[in-house]
Amino acid sequence: MSRTAILLAAAAPRGRSLWDDARGRLLANRAAVAGLILLALLFLAAVFGPALTPWRFDVVNKNDVWAAPLTQGHLLGADSLGRDLLARALMGLRVSLAVGVVATFVSLVVGIAWGTTAGYVGGRVDEAMMRIVDVLFALPFVFFVILLMVAFGSSIVLMFLAIGAVEWLTMARIVRGQTRALKSREFVEAARAAGLTAHQIMLRHIVPNLLGPVVVYVTLTIPGVILAESFLSFLGLGVRPPMASLGSLIANGAQDMELAPWLLIAPALIMAATLMSFNFIGDGLRDALDPKDR
Repeated sequence: MSRTAILLAAAAPRGRSLWDDARGRLLANRAAVAGLILLALLFLAAVFGPALTPWRFDVVNKNDVWAAPLTQGHLLGADSLGRDLLARALMGLRVSLAVGVVATFVSLVVGIAWGTTAGYVGGRVDEAMMRIVDVLFALPFVFFVILLMVAFGSSIVLMFLAIGAVEWLTMARIVRGQTRALKSREFVEAARAAGLTAHQIMLRHIVPNLLGPVVVYVTLTIPGVILAESFLSFLGLGVRPPMASLGSLIANGAQDMELAPWLLIAPALIMAATLMSFNFIGDGLRDALDPKDR
């Protein structure tokens, strides 16, 4: 090849990959970008906020009982025990985000492993594995969590595992369907002809091609997990005092709503902002990764 041809080949523009195209579509979505910015601010507030506030979330001050917002040094007010609501809301946001991320990660790992194995192996193995999923789907969520907590005791780690142990079921079904569609594709047949084992094919070829729908589902699962934790905390099955989550703060605020409405309004607004940010990001990713729009 001549020197001129080499220079022209080097100067030729490279084609954009599917992930580059998806990133461009995502950044062009104003709602998704707003959700990303809001979520980043919420994560920063959850990580660094409790250490930067002048009050600790668990310090009781009888002189500040039901202090109104912007009074007695409390930006968002204080609760029935005189504890600063801002500090407790930031700690609650940290706990709720941690529950959402950790439980979703548990469901992601278990769901991908289960669904990929069932979809790729097929046959009786697929039938047996998916019947187990159907049986677990039939169990009431609250009953399952109560059963785990009665058997192993109440702790925040157990709550992570209990919610993750339920949320992986839908993930497994999605992954199984995608795997069944992918295992007959040409690149999988080529890998099988090259002598790769089933385990290698699933790790190298099936799972990477599942990332699109899985990423979208993850962004929609995290707010669902946060709502599930809030529901459990509202029933008294979530985090234990003095630790707080957004769900427990909303439950406590609902009890004192007539005397101190700010105890309900502040955590409810934070919860709404968190859920909206994840939903905006999920909708943006779904549109960006949709092959019909390319």
